[in-house]
Amino acid sequence: MDIGVVLQCTPPSSRVVELARVAETHGFSHVWTFDSHLLWQEPYVIYSRILAVTRKVMVGPMVTNPSTRDWTVTASTFATLNEMYGNRTICGIGRGDSAVRTLGGRPANLATLRESIAVIRELGNGRSARVGDTTVRFPWAADSRLEVWAAGYGPRALDLTGEVADGFILQLADPDIAAWTIARVRAAAERAGRDPAAVSICVAAPAYVTDGSVAALKHAREQCRWFGGMVGNHVADIVAKYGADSDVPAALTEYIAGRTGYDYNQHGRAGNTHADFVPDAIVDRFCLLGTPDEHLARLRELEALGVDQFAVYLQHDAKTATLEAYGEQILPRLPAPVTATESAS
Repeated sequence: MDIGVVLQCTPPSSRVVELARVAETHGFSHVWTFDSHLLWQEPYVIYSRILAVTRKVMVGPMVTNPSTRDWTVTASTFATLNEMYGNRTICGIGRGDSAVRTLGGRPANLATLRESIAVIRELGNGRSARVGDTTVRFPWAADSRLEVWAAGYGPRALDLTGEVADGFILQLADPDIAAWTIARVRAAAERAGRDPAAVSICVAAPAYVTDGSVAALKHAREQCRWFGGMVGNHVADIVAKYGADSDVPAALTEYIAGRTGYDYNQHGRAGNTHADFVPDAIVDRFCLLGTPDEHLARLRELEALGVDQFAVYLQHDAKTATLEAYGEQILPRLPAPVTATESAS
């Protein structure tokens, strides 16, 4: 299993770049960032610097969207970074949340998301793409390689992911919900004539390593409770669309009954004031909290479900300590990922 990290582009940008550099030294495979240009700094500018000070990590958004970013410009940015630093970019994409809602917009529909994935992937891999009535191609990007991974929770978004995306991003670490979403993505891939195993699976959630004491666990929960509020904001749309009695797992939908609203000025921030409705049980299920052994137990459970990467949301007060704990006490105890060459031999 790969281990990635998810950063916010919060000033100073030099701190974001340094966290990415430190993550690579500890063995992290991917550096992802939020993509909300009103709330934080412009990630694509920062990616260039991250790539310049690292050697191997893959870099990209978790996640961008098809509304605030022109698809051809997004693809051109990735292809340019690939030419500059080798093929080390990856594109996570979803319908859009904070980036569009802070502008008064709404998430893109799934048809638009599907079309944007096709355009970004084809152009980002040096191939031609149809944009409206025009066929376009980057003549300078023949060597660029780019995977596009889709994020979502709802049944139709999961089906779309299995049908067209290179990977699936699930933003929570509950094994039961992970099992349901992964099965849905893989079933959709099979119906579409694809190899279900070819769709990479990434679970992303906050991780906070503690010494095992009750006080430390309580503090970790408070630092990560924001995540349940963020997920609940996404889930509210699913409940509104499908109802509370759909086949979406109750573990994903029931806890938002006490939700009263969401303030994007506190999006992804520890200690925010709109996550009080999130119970401890949800924090414990959605996040990875506890001793290194407890983290390893959950990671192995997720790996057994087919998860290829766990990405650590690092939005709390122990950023460097978490990177160090994973690098020194957790990553060395995980099996090394099997490469394509090894699996074929």
